[in-house]
Amino acid sequence: MKNFLSFLLVTFFFSNSLLAQKKQFTRQDSLRGSITQERIWWDLTYYHLEVQVFPETKTIKGKNTIEYKVKSPYQLMQIDLQAPLKITKVTQNGKELKVIHEGNAHFIQLVKKQKVGTKNAVEVYYEGQPKEAVNAPWDGGFSWKKDKNGNDFIATSCQGLGASVWWPNKDHMYDEVENMDISIRVPSHLMDVSNGKLKKVEKHNDNTTTYHWTVKNPINNYGVNINIGDYVHFSENFKGEAGSLDMDYYVLSYNLEKAKKQFKQAPMMMKAFEHWFGPYPFYEDGYKLVEVPYLGMEHQSSVTYGNKYANGYLGRDMSGTGHGLKFDFIIIHESGHEWFANNITYKDMADMWIHESFTNYSENLYVDYYYGKKASADYVIGTRRGIRNDRPIIGAYDVNDSGSGDMYSKGGNMLHTIRTIINNDEKWRQILRGLNSTFWHQTVTTAQIENYISKEADIDFSSVFDQYLRDHRIPTFTYSIKNNELTYQWTTAISSFNMPVSVRIEGKEYHLQPTTKPQNLELNAGGTKLEVNRNYFVKTLQK
Repeated sequence: MKNFLSFLLVTFFFSNSLLAQKKQFTRQDSLRGSITQERIWWDLTYYHLEVQVFPETKTIKGKNTIEYKVKSPYQLMQIDLQAPLKITKVTQNGKELKVIHEGNAHFIQLVKKQKVGTKNAVEVYYEGQPKEAVNAPWDGGFSWKKDKNGNDFIATSCQGLGASVWWPNKDHMYDEVENMDISIRVPSHLMDVSNGKLKKVEKHNDNTTTYHWTVKNPINNYGVNINIGDYVHFSENFKGEAGSLDMDYYVLSYNLEKAKKQFKQAPMMMKAFEHWFGPYPFYEDGYKLVEVPYLGMEHQSSVTYGNKYANGYLGRDMSGTGHGLKFDFIIIHESGHEWFANNITYKDMADMWIHESFTNYSENLYVDYYYGKKASADYVIGTRRGIRNDRPIIGAYDVNDSGSGDMYSKGGNMLHTIRTIINNDEKWRQILRGLNSTFWHQTVTTAQIENYISKEADIDFSSVFDQYLRDHRIPTFTYSIKNNELTYQWTTAISSFNMPVSVRIEGKEYHLQPTTKPQNLELNAGGTKLEVNRNYFVKTLQK
């Protein structure tokens, strides 16, 4: 999620963009962001994460059982856990193993011979006081809050920062666990809500209770979450494309009536997004909205919510058109990530645009589904006002680096432009659905997404992607009209940029194929007033 468009946060993101431009990457960045030799030899298959949470001391203690399949023989395994948390012990087959610690990367020396094709497991024990979130979810970790009744209200968030900020795992996006169990032990007057479906509630003699959740689908590490509070629960059933879907809602007890009203938008969202993107990707795990003490996040099958039961983004319209107040931004945006982030997941953080551009665009498609195409165009075009064009949307690879925050609204407007070029809404819908079926429960690269769209549209969009993802400039349609002759070209663009565009001159429409070299067109109707179709995200300059 981490949506930077909030006007209160523009300065925050702008300063971080400038810092990122100057950043010198370290070995820790490489250990975190690259597929190291100590990662690539084993394939992650299963986690059982067991954690006890101690609110009074803001500490945790637990273990993660990590099952894996050997792809190539190697005896050193990298597991990630961020300070100040500490690994206290690692075992395999009951024997304690030696661990070499290097910052947030921990290298386990395996004694048992790792034979190709075999399945093994290690148990990683850990404890400590995890990093406290300063401004969740942008600066994540544990949020230790109180509700208005004085009860503990606790949640995790860790996109970008990494799940290793609160639990030990293989903290790289390329390898998703196939399924997992999550067992969270909390004081008995509180409840934990995590991913997947509740399997069992286990009460203990020390006035604590363990909530056992099971996740049957692949899940990325940052999608795993803990939410602890004085929750009440209500639910409904959605008849969707893939059958019957359980939709569960967990909110603070005193917000129940507000939630019952506001969360009526959840099945509306599900209907719209199944239309555009295909079946909800996690029927077996259900869908949840869970109230948390921060704005919200796309935790898989456990979408978190803190938008104060108001439409818009904390009551504001991000587009300035009025359409943004017709829906609850967090319900729609964070749930859109179930398709783009949780179903289709980037392999490297540099490609975070795959999550955020498509999900920003999902807001537009929700408006389209319920209020029509013109309203949706108004909305997405309205979000352009937050674009900074400070640096490329794609970040640096292999160092856990994301690109510009423009990946939200600039990326959404790029997709809207591509839809306009295709000029066939049903074909465009089938491309979006095809992305989700072709890359179902997979991690992907930018190249895979780009190539798929170009192939299915039968249009080469390579220069469009290069311009909007890898260059920070907005292309400018530069023209002059003299003696009934139009001279035009693209400027402020990469040399290969050749995106088609539609313009109107004195009411007559022209479909042009500009390049970065001047071209001429004789105007039979004459005239000097030119307008570029507003659905293309470009600038216009008359010379």
